[in-house]
Amino acid sequence: SPDYFDPHHCVGFYRTNGGSVSLLYMEFSDAVDREAQELLEIFCTNVAITYEALLLREEVQETQRATVYILGEAVERRSNEGGAHVRRIAELSALLGQAWGLDKLEVEHLRQAAPLHDVGKIGIPDLILNKPAKLDADEWALMQTHAHIGHELLARSDRRILRLGAQIAYEHHERWDGQGYPRGLAGEQISLQGRIVAVADVLDSLLSDRVYKQRWDFETAIDYIESQAGLHFDPRLVTLLTTRLDAVRAVYEQFPDTVVSE
Repeated sequence: SPDYFDPHHCVGFYRTNGGSVSLLYMEFSDAVDREAQELLEIFCTNVAITYEALLLREEVQETQRATVYILGEAVERRSNEGGAHVRRIAELSALLGQAWGLDKLEVEHLRQAAPLHDVGKIGIPDLILNKPAKLDADEWALMQTHAHIGHELLARSDRRILRLGAQIAYEHHERWDGQGYPRGLAGEQISLQGRIVAVADVLDSLLSDRVYKQRWDFETAIDYIESQAGLHFDPRLVTLLTTRLDAVRAVYEQFPDTVVSE
């Protein structure tokens, strides 16, 4: 109950089970009688409990975000790709989602789920992931299974972010023209989130060094993305990307690849 209560003031000091402390202060222009004070005591206690629950929820969400990035970065490191890749995929996807008109919560969900797009690579042998040459037909067929593996790993969860990650893992290699994998979906058969991450993933792959290629310059990469409008990519997403190149460049300035010295 509140530590101090008079007809015009209420001060409550609450120590939560988690060890945090809340201070609640209220001031009343009209005098509050004893009956109202009893109701306010209940109200104050409920406010303190609700606030503790919100703090715990935020902590859980922050832990989930951190875990997603750690998992995504761990997978990328197996391919000798820096952790900045998953950060850029997250931000590029959020940028396109916002440009499309998704609401703030949908954009945040996309930002959190996009780094899981390649989690299925955990099931691909290192010799294939790190081969410094073109994959042969059998190797390429095995590499393609990472989309299905990622979906299988994440789809079992009842968590919204992980289920969205499962969908993205399954669909980010599908193509607008139906020539992608693993299911050959076309156009709007592919979820918007899958179409968005497809653009972000290819762009960042072009702009990053890989074991099998050197990075492209920015203009050449953007020209390629434009050339694939209506083929590999949703043409509307290509337009949204190419009209926001300053924002795209800012992502690369914020999350550059780190050079690890031997």
